[in-house]
Amino acid sequence: MHIHILGICGTFMGGLALLARELGYQVSGSDAGVYPPMSTQLQQAGIALHEGYTVDALDPAPDLVVIGNALSRGNPVVEYILDRNLPYTSGPQFLSEHVLRERWVLAVAGTHGKTTTASMLAHILEQCGLTPGFLIGGIADDFGVSARLGKTPFFVVEADEYDTAFFDKRSKFVHYQPRTLVINNLEFDHADIFDDLAAIQKQFHHLLRIVPGNGLVIHPANVEAIDEVLAMGCWTPCETFAITEPAQWQVKAVTPAFDKIDISIDQQSAGKLSWQHAGQHNASNAIAAIAAARHAGVPVAEAIKALSEFKGVKRRMELRGEVNGIRVFDDFAHHPTAIATTLQGAKQCLRGAGNLLAVLEPRSNTMRMGVHKATLAASLQEADKVFLFTPADIDWSLENVVKALGEKAICFDDIDQLVKAVIAESEPGDDIVVMSNGAFGGIHERLLKEIC
Repeated sequence: MHIHILGICGTFMGGLALLARELGYQVSGSDAGVYPPMSTQLQQAGIALHEGYTVDALDPAPDLVVIGNALSRGNPVVEYILDRNLPYTSGPQFLSEHVLRERWVLAVAGTHGKTTTASMLAHILEQCGLTPGFLIGGIADDFGVSARLGKTPFFVVEADEYDTAFFDKRSKFVHYQPRTLVINNLEFDHADIFDDLAAIQKQFHHLLRIVPGNGLVIHPANVEAIDEVLAMGCWTPCETFAITEPAQWQVKAVTPAFDKIDISIDQQSAGKLSWQHAGQHNASNAIAAIAAARHAGVPVAEAIKALSEFKGVKRRMELRGEVNGIRVFDDFAHHPTAIATTLQGAKQCLRGAGNLLAVLEPRSNTMRMGVHKATLAASLQEADKVFLFTPADIDWSLENVVKALGEKAICFDDIDQLVKAVIAESEPGDDIVVMSNGAFGGIHERLLKEIC
């Protein structure tokens, strides 16, 4: 069976391609933007990539076309498929029908932290001998790939609330039918498809409706947006976690950086975790992953031991290199909450008197629309110096963000000038954190190459 995937270099669709290849299918794909790490992963797997959405990629016709949610009516390839009545489906539907049936699905949902938490959970199950399958929106350093079938019933999936396809406007995660569900958090995002938070909450309640009674829902305590969803109806047992709020699962910082934490269940100590990661957000992700693993039968002590060896995920505070005492990190943060927590964690890991330099490209659809412009400046306050890049297709001016941050902020519309300014400002001992959900013009490599 030959399947062709449109939008194959997206994090979800790229992982799906690996799963299809592992199932024994012939796999090819097209995408308008091909860049690492996904393109590298696919090429290493021997999957043929077509640059751009051209109809010649469908000649000869594949047995099935899997259409990503980035494509819409009017796209020449979409119109070609419809005109010729070629068989097609969505990525989430393909995953549901070909991979997830008869699996114990552990799904990680929420506005932030899905990739990291899902990677932690897969790592715990792997280290404890369960050999899970997974599909995660990033490449975990512990696995080197973003997806695999696995050898046991357990399958970890990053459960995204974004819509499924141009012909299926439900959230992706309603196709996954999880038995174990983590909801990390819930805020307004994806303003290009959701009108308000209530619209997102409705989709999350659709997800709750399909978690079985013998399943488990794991969520933070006293989060109003999540509590409102649960109040709509929940037919599954729940467990709560928190760092400061009362909850069944509790985390307490042993060190200010949260690289050593104490974990308790129902006010009884369950163990201490010492690891290489920092920040309150990572501690929260860890406790959610441990709780989900326990539902799959992993003792808490074993889960803690496994996480002590967790390496991390590419593009999640990934150290890209160090030159002359200046470290360059890559992070996927593109929502004000994620930006703030990323910088808080980075600040706690600074060496000595070094400064934290934040470099941000507001690239997501929601950012470019200006939905978060009122809260963006506050999310960047932790940085000692802020460098903003203005994308060509942004709908608003970053001028007010610069004004709110004062002398610490500066804005550019040229990457060459941005790179020069960052290098001129950096000194040994500084950390540069680059934040974008795209390739950002290869800025990480350029910084490392030109720092001297």
